[in-house]
Amino acid sequence: MSKYITTDLDLIGVLQTAEESDLTIISDYITDSGKGRISLDSSVRAYLEVCRQSNALSENINVLAKEIQDFGGNTIMNFFRGKGVPYPEIVEDVASHFKVKADKTESTESLETKILLAVAVKAMEKMSPTEQRDFASKISGGRVVGAGPGVIDALQAAVVAGGYGTYMLAAAVANGAAEQLLGRGLVLAANGALMRGIGAFAGPIGWAVTVIWALFDLASPAYRVTVPCVLQIAYLRQRSKETKAS
Repeated sequence: MSKYITTDLDLIGVLQTAEESDLTIISDYITDSGKGRISLDSSVRAYLEVCRQSNALSENINVLAKEIQDFGGNTIMNFFRGKGVPYPEIVEDVASHFKVKADKTESTESLETKILLAVAVKAMEKMSPTEQRDFASKISGGRVVGAGPGVIDALQAAVVAGGYGTYMLAAAVANGAAEQLLGRGLVLAANGALMRGIGAFAGPIGWAVTVIWALFDLASPAYRVTVPCVLQIAYLRQRSKETKAS
């Protein structure tokens, strides 16, 4: 049995800031909405379901973290390790499959942002020019208002600059992934305007996640957990930063 990596602060620190509804999404990714997975111990599935039903996932962060680490260790790159891996290595693995270029000194947060952008760019293939313009405008806070080939470059520049645009992108991608994979989006009742702003793009984003996910599945079914979990954790990291800044 693999051991829980307690020093994995890039993962644990973010999970500790999450609300119960956010952790429920992660639990559902891990357990396939309670149905279970071949590489998930049935006792763990049952325990997470009990925690989910009793709103106690926030008291069991270590269980969620360990399962994410273990699924990261089950990818094709790490299969023979026989143990979990720290979250930064999981993000690097996902980024490499997204064909995201990473510097050796690049932070986990920076790589997460590049992954989010890769999903957004793929999603924009499914949008009309008007939808592309509206999407870029909402994500950038109105800084990107044009159309045409340059809108993607402008969106990328706005997001890389950080701040609210990165948070909006993270929320849009995490919401689209949850809508597609779980049949429900993020719980953003406290910010109805934000939900209205990102909700309209759940379809194209969900399509992009599905397309990318299908490619990952060819390598290892463990990506059915690591990919959406990385998208959700990236969102939680950005939301935590935005909350502290406001």
